[in-house]
Amino acid sequence: MRLIVHTPLHAVIQLRPHATVPAWTAGKGFVSITRTATELSIICPESRVPPEFPAARGWTLIELEGPLDFGAVGILHALLTPLAQSGVPVLTMATHDTDFVLVRDAKCACSALAEAGYQVTWPSG
Repeated sequence: MRLIVHTPLHAVIQLRPHATVPAWTAGKGFVSITRTATELSIICPESRVPPEFPAARGWTLIELEGPLDFGAVGILHALLTPLAQSGVPVLTMATHDTDFVLVRDAKCACSALAEAGYQVTWPSG
């Protein structure tokens, strides 16, 4: 399976559960907005987050090229196992078509994934 490493770096933001989604989340690129009973979580390019805003910055987004079959079993497990074995902390996200993994150490993560047989594609430039 092919993995696509995305730039720019992303940030993870946690707000109160009833907070309004900030206007700076709008724009192109990967943005995930998830509301639960206990929080509003946002993942977006870190360049959009105001500098004074508390955020976990420096996450690299890796996409598992999709679309994936909803009936497929073990895809995320197979992707996360080499990362866990290499001691790489992850944050996972899913969309209708595919899975995403956010990592802090992209080089270590991509090396582990390449050794596990994944084709890792870095952005050009």
